Amino acid sequence: MSQLIVVGDRVLIKPDLGEQQTESGLVLPASVAERDRIGSGVVEMVGPGHLIPNPDYSENEPWAEPKTIGRYLPLQAEVGDRAFYQRKETIEFTYKHTKYMIVPHHAILVLIRPDHEDIIGELLDTDTP
Repeated sequence: MSQLIVVGDRVLIKPDLGEQQTESGLVLPASVAERDRIGSGVVEMVGPGHLIPNPDYSENEPWAEPKTIGRYLPLQAEVGDRAFYQRKETIEFTYKHTKYMIVPHHAILVLIRPDHEDIIGELLDTDTP
């Protein structure tokens, strides 16, 4: 995945695929789940953020060390977060036989960030025979 570069305020999400189960226990096939207005998945990559002007930039000081015209305001989403997003705002594509969604940051409704304790617990559970 190192060849992919996510630009701007976009987020690359690996969507949840397959059957989903409702709270009452009904199993929904993937075709029904895809018609839902809200999608979910895990954040795989995050772009640099929103481009904003650099207040330190000036063309009037030729002796000063050159500065970039813009800066990036980082996004809230981080790799590993679970994201719920508006499907109508996404662009779907396949890279190396894996389905991904490119989601503008403004289309993400909720992020669930795993606790460090949860991650440690998962690692311990997978390491035990």
